Amino acid sequence: MSATETKREKTDDEGYVGEHCPRMVLAERAPEVYRALVRLDAAARQGVEPAMRELVKVRVSQLNGCAFCVDMHSKDALAAGESVERLMQLTVWEESRHFYTERETAALELAEAMTLLPSGPVSDEVYGRAAKLFGEEELAQLISVVTVINAWNRIGVTTRMVAGHYQPGNAG
Repeated sequence: MSATETKREKTDDEGYVGEHCPRMVLAERAPEVYRALVRLDAAARQGVEPAMRELVKVRVSQLNGCAFCVDMHSKDALAAGESVERLMQLTVWEESRHFYTERETAALELAEAMTLLPSGPVSDEVYGRAAKLFGEEELAQLISVVTVINAWNRIGVTTRMVAGHYQPGNAG
């Protein structure tokens, strides 16, 4: 069965639903685009604190329903020393702000506003809060991180990348 075929989901011996096959492996079908996105991702991450960067990537991936990216960036966050507790609270961060710094909450708020554009534009209030806490260069990098993870999420969801096999340090 090729990677573009979908296998029938069935249960394994323990009753778990079996994995699906990805629809395609973008790196194989559009290698130049894939390599360019990997380079863009590396450029975007410069100047953004690793813990905040991974929190933002996990939250955006949750919003976009990208299981592969949630798996990947949760593992990367844990490997970098992030706590399980903060990752667990991330889906409800607005009600658990006390788990996060003021800068992290501003970054999460901006990331959500950028990701949920169909709900309306990024408000001056949200942008202003982030601009107040981040210098222009750091804010530009944060905006870039959110933009790139949204692109990766769209690839992951569309091609049905399979979550669960990623090991930290093995990206791109």
